Amino acid sequence: MTGRRTVLQVLSCVLFLIPITSPASAASAAGGLTIRADLTHVDSGRGFTGSELLNRMISRSRARAARLYGRHSHPYGHPATAAAAPGTVGEPSTEYLIHLAIGTPRPQHVALTLDTGSDLVWTQCASCAVCFDQPSQNFDPSASKTIRYVPCSDPICANYTDSLCNIRPDEPGDPCVYLGSYGDGSITAGKILRDTFTFKGSAVVPGISFGCGLFNKGIFDTNESGIAGFGRGPQSLPSQLKVGRFSHCFTPMLVDKPKSSPVFLGTPDDLTAHATGPVQSTPLKRNPVIPSINYYYLSLEGITVGDTRLPVTASAFAINEEDGSGGTIIDSGTGVTNFPQAVYDQLRKAFLAQVPLPVDAKASETRGFLCFSGADAEKVAVPKLVFHLEGADMDLPRENYMPVLDDGKLLCLIISSTKGNQTIIGNFQQQNMHIVYDVENSKLLFAPARCDKL
Repeated sequence: MTGRRTVLQVLSCVLFLIPITSPASAASAAGGLTIRADLTHVDSGRGFTGSELLNRMISRSRARAARLYGRHSHPYGHPATAAAAPGTVGEPSTEYLIHLAIGTPRPQHVALTLDTGSDLVWTQCASCAVCFDQPSQNFDPSASKTIRYVPCSDPICANYTDSLCNIRPDEPGDPCVYLGSYGDGSITAGKILRDTFTFKGSAVVPGISFGCGLFNKGIFDTNESGIAGFGRGPQSLPSQLKVGRFSHCFTPMLVDKPKSSPVFLGTPDDLTAHATGPVQSTPLKRNPVIPSINYYYLSLEGITVGDTRLPVTASAFAINEEDGSGGTIIDSGTGVTNFPQAVYDQLRKAFLAQVPLPVDAKASETRGFLCFSGADAEKVAVPKLVFHLEGADMDLPRENYMPVLDDGKLLCLIISSTKGNQTIIGNFQQQNMHIVYDVENSKLLFAPARCDKL
């Protein structure tokens, strides 16, 4: 707690660094329209080979899985940002950047990591006292004619547990100040402001609240300027836009010229557009023990490899009724699907028995995945992989779990294990799949699709 109060004391000293006018009003509804934005992978255009991309992804995924698992033991500390912590190995913890602009009359571009595991929307500001390097210019609040501050008396400020407002409760007119501290020692803190957001296609929405990062210290090492929370809380971007559902469709990443991926806030009615298979749905769940956690939980009931249903009961994927740990979540910010060790061991055993190639021990060790090698590995038939969800089967295409690497000589199972009891369905397994978060109806819809055509 001492560290957090130290940061808040720092923030109290820089409280008036930003010239702002009057208090803000809340965002206007999106009017039933569908807003589209582009996503780019954090490593896109950075010159990495396919193997290097996967190595970076597994490193991020394991670090993020550890943080998401540990979150249940501190459910009330940092509901807005704890899941979006920077990586512990000098790499970003989330995978895709959403591109939009803030302010008027000249909207300023920001690239925020899309994170379905957190709620707060924030970007680094030009007047930051402590900053991290980013490729684009920091957002400059003084250049916007529509910028407004959010006072402590605003309802959205009540969602921030660590706030200067809680230290100085007798000053309701003070600007709302947020703090996000992370397990690796990284910190982001600043003021909550409101301004106009501009999306692709000139969709303009006034009155969106976001964090203006003034004190950002730790491991931030990617192309981002901040984070866009897409969780279930009131601070998230979908919640503020008052859209009942949103969706994304990740284009393949292991290609020579990766394309941007679309994200829709307010999904088009025709989900069959460019679909290559049926639309299925499964319930979105809440954590009954810790309802303040805004993850998107699913009911995973089993796994099939080839023609073999793994000898794992549904309880292995369920939320622990005593402490709220475990469960299965679908997460945009985790690259690789993670299973508890006992489940992964059964999965590995099934692939060892069914893939007609020898294990490449060296490749498996260096890449962190189970790898098989052979002169014609790309021609080898691999067993199918199906996740059995409540009321739906997610039948993964081969390239979403066992891609061909090293000029067709290597096959690797892009699935990982975690020391905890939580299962995370990562975005590598979601490629070329239109994933719809129908929050108002508590359903997840999905269909295989040509994401580059949407």
